[in-house]
Amino acid sequence: MNIPSEHPASAAGAEDEPAEEGTVCEDRHWCRDGWTARVVESQDGDGWAVSMSQDGEHEPVLVCPWTMGRDKKNPKPLDQAAFLALVKSATEVLQRQQQQLRARLHKQIHVAGEDGEVTVTLDIVPDEYEPHALLRAHDADGGEIARTRVAADFSLSNTSARAWVAAGFRLSAQAFF
Repeated sequence: MNIPSEHPASAAGAEDEPAEEGTVCEDRHWCRDGWTARVVESQDGDGWAVSMSQDGEHEPVLVCPWTMGRDKKNPKPLDQAAFLALVKSATEVLQRQQQQLRARLHKQIHVAGEDGEVTVTLDIVPDEYEPHALLRAHDADGGEIARTRVAADFSLSNTSARAWVAAGFRLSAQAFF
């Protein structure tokens, strides 16, 4: 991007120039690479906070305290280094949320079968209209032995997994209660 020399931004380094159309690099508002940072006064009025949001999302991914400027009244301006650090932190928050969701929706148990160890997995499918789960069994080499659809609230435990394997991968109410 060419900036005429009389433009005030020309004195700033190349790192402060907008990278593309739609990029905003202001003291209290940055939009770049799918992220928006806004510095706002905290609700109790005794400081400042910065919120990080992904484009298209209404709720911020991260809200954290923001540093006061030298005058101890106004916030420190956002700059590229701070923005990049905030993007990194917000990305890590999203990754942790995804890991927690995966852990909540996926369970795995190892049990002994007739032909060796069997890995039994339960993957919950949080469908809005028909939530369900897939109960699967895999052999020691990772090959799928069995698969069946169960209720989303199916409780996978060592007992239920052993009973399913012992029943030849057939579900029966007696085997699980």
